[in-house]
Amino acid sequence: MKNKQAMALGATSIIVIAAVVSLVYFQEPTPIEETEIPLADDTNATASSVISLVDALNDFSVAFYDTITESDEGNVFFSPYSIFTALSMAYEGANGNTAAEMHDVLSIAQHDDATLGSFGRLYNLLNQHQQGYTVSTANAFWAHQDYEFLQSYLVLLRNFYLAEGHELDFAQNVEAAEIINTWIEDHTNNKIKDMIDPSVLSDMTKLVLTNAIYFKGLWDQQFDPENTYDADFTLASNDTVTVDMMVSDSKNDRFNYTETDTLQLLKLYYQGRDLSMIIVLPKENNISWATSAITTENLSAWNDAFYEQELVVSLPKFTIETKYTLNDVLAEMGIHDAFAPGIANFSGMDGTTNLFISKVIHQAFVEVNEEGTEAAAATAVIMELTAIMEEYFTADHPFVFLIQHEETGAILFMGTVMDPSA
Repeated sequence: MKNKQAMALGATSIIVIAAVVSLVYFQEPTPIEETEIPLADDTNATASSVISLVDALNDFSVAFYDTITESDEGNVFFSPYSIFTALSMAYEGANGNTAAEMHDVLSIAQHDDATLGSFGRLYNLLNQHQQGYTVSTANAFWAHQDYEFLQSYLVLLRNFYLAEGHELDFAQNVEAAEIINTWIEDHTNNKIKDMIDPSVLSDMTKLVLTNAIYFKGLWDQQFDPENTYDADFTLASNDTVTVDMMVSDSKNDRFNYTETDTLQLLKLYYQGRDLSMIIVLPKENNISWATSAITTENLSAWNDAFYEQELVVSLPKFTIETKYTLNDVLAEMGIHDAFAPGIANFSGMDGTTNLFISKVIHQAFVEVNEEGTEAAAATAVIMELTAIMEEYFTADHPFVFLIQHEETGAILFMGTVMDPSA
């Protein structure tokens, strides 16, 4: 009987991609630059509900970071916002124990007006373009032609996630992958390329949810390229590599700084001061001091503790590109049933229990240089049927960094630099 159920489940598939986001109506993909950015429905959002959503996002960010760094000893970079958003769209279609497990990981209420409104409010806040930086995030929904989804689910995605809807023939997997990948590239300034391999799509694919996020910001205090020099960066192994080390102009430059017994912490603002990068640097070459200290409570305390300090700041230029399959990471965090054919329950999407998540893919890019930072990320969830002040802040050994939205504190990107020369 179980084998028959599994075969029935294999008749349909859904792909949820968190690099762009969902659907409610079908249309041709349009580059974000060609249209005005509309507003998501944030009618029911309140100050407290937005805070609760951001707290859930940041708790997820830290838990995800802790889990993924357990098995990855190299450079790490991802967008917790992108992953969280894509999973949340899938969560709105989950029922039963599938929904319960996803709730335990995401920590947000399902089908809740205030929570949905808060997603809309955060979307609207992030897509405001300010002088000195650009943040854009987009959602889309890609449905297999002639497959019927519940209108209530599609309307929810459209209203609160502002998800575009597109209809594809996934049996034409090469063409379908090209269309989705082009959309992702358009919404990440061509930084995320070829995320969807045609092999993950087939006639069994019934849905792809995508979220894309792009950021480019200029430092509020830029580094002079003429000051950049070759420097040694000590790896965790105590071997050294040569990197391009940026350095602030003079000892009289003032930066937002704080420290603990084991860590130096630096906040670098982007122009407009709506976003910032926080760098968590161990005082000795022991990255575990930084990774173990990354908690939502500590992040809040550090943000409250920053003050202006005269510093000479040295920071390596680096570029990190990553691509992850997240099934095992999310399973370790507690999401199990969603990946199990015959057990997963996404009946809130189509009225059946035939859909399950077959794969979650995340791809990210970040470049940090003298001018500022450029970062982009995309996530794909594939579902099938069935102290004493220091005078210097020199990041010449592994460190943790994150990019946050200043008004809400939402963590948009997060990573570890183990080897900036890699």
